[in-house]
Amino acid sequence: MQTPSIGTVAALGIALSAGPCSAPGPDEGPAGAEPGQAPAQRATAPAATRPHRAEPAGEKHRGVSWVAGREVAPEDFRPLVENHVNWIVQTPFGWQRRVDSPEITLVTSGRVYWGETDEGIRVTTELARRHGIRTMLKPHIWLSDRRDGAWRGEIRMASEAEWDKWFESYRTFILHYARLAEANGIEALCIGTELRSTVNERPQDWRAIIAEVRKVYRGRLTYGANWYGEFEEVPFWDDLDLIGIHGYFPLSTEQRPTRPELIHGWRTYLERIARLQKRYGKPVLFTELGYRSVRAAASKPWEWPRAGEDARVDLELQADCYRAFFETFWDKPWFAGVYWWKWYPKDEQAGGKQHRGFTPQNKPAEKVMAQWYGRRHPDFVGTGSGTPARTDQGN
Repeated sequence: MQTPSIGTVAALGIALSAGPCSAPGPDEGPAGAEPGQAPAQRATAPAATRPHRAEPAGEKHRGVSWVAGREVAPEDFRPLVENHVNWIVQTPFGWQRRVDSPEITLVTSGRVYWGETDEGIRVTTELARRHGIRTMLKPHIWLSDRRDGAWRGEIRMASEAEWDKWFESYRTFILHYARLAEANGIEALCIGTELRSTVNERPQDWRAIIAEVRKVYRGRLTYGANWYGEFEEVPFWDDLDLIGIHGYFPLSTEQRPTRPELIHGWRTYLERIARLQKRYGKPVLFTELGYRSVRAAASKPWEWPRAGEDARVDLELQADCYRAFFETFWDKPWFAGVYWWKWYPKDEQAGGKQHRGFTPQNKPAEKVMAQWYGRRHPDFVGTGSGTPARTDQGN
């Protein structure tokens, strides 16, 4: 079975049953919207009327996944600067009823959190930029009816006509955000997230979408592939600038693994990822990665435990998982960076000693992240915005 990432969770105002592999707690989900609302006006000024701020060549993404919520203020970005964060991910949603529904509803205002609206994305991007922080826009598909336990990696249509309708709907959805990204100088765009069955069955439709996105957006493109098999199956990495992976790989079955054991757990995955990188010659970016501060953090990083032994708070294990990741990947010349799931704007209210969730805030993991983000390290081998990066570096 494919395993969804942490981002698959209950949204605002929608009653959902959790899927078989993803059962996050109530504080672990993205903000959401009610499905069925009409799309708002399409986004903003023509792309050519605004300058595009390209990312510096080779600078690693020292990122966090930004939690969209109520309106943010300049002081909400100061903790990011203090932790040497230089990128955030913003995640708006498109709404699809079921895995076999061919329509995606675009919701850009109204009953969604302010940070998921077009205006919220614009303001957040500008405030981040004032603090020297760049943005990746990473739209997700949210299934509003998951009573059958399915998730977005299993989206599949019943006929050719419905496939055509789904891709036309997705095209409208992603081009809206491509134009929004271009108009606001957003430096990177993730064109899709964990849509494995659509990628496997319709690769040419994806290549066509990538080509259309390139016409309206000049930043760097990636796709967020699930760790469970999908990252090695994506056939269109050659059309993108970065290989994107949601890196929730299980590292150990031990209840309390040591850091050397965690590093050993990365070994096989590192080899597989390095082979993929060498095949396509593109930098690798972990578009999402996170660990809960609980005993099950290393064995099932993607899963929120409801109760039991593996749900006990373990702040040091979370910190050790961060250390093992950095020690394994950070100095690889082909590794472009990571986005930690997840970061709340109101820093003083997030995380803490009794918090079991994913955020590193106010926990030992935050200090580990800050230490690695702040140290001198080799840049990855990459190029500027919109130009496919090439490297023959190994692992």
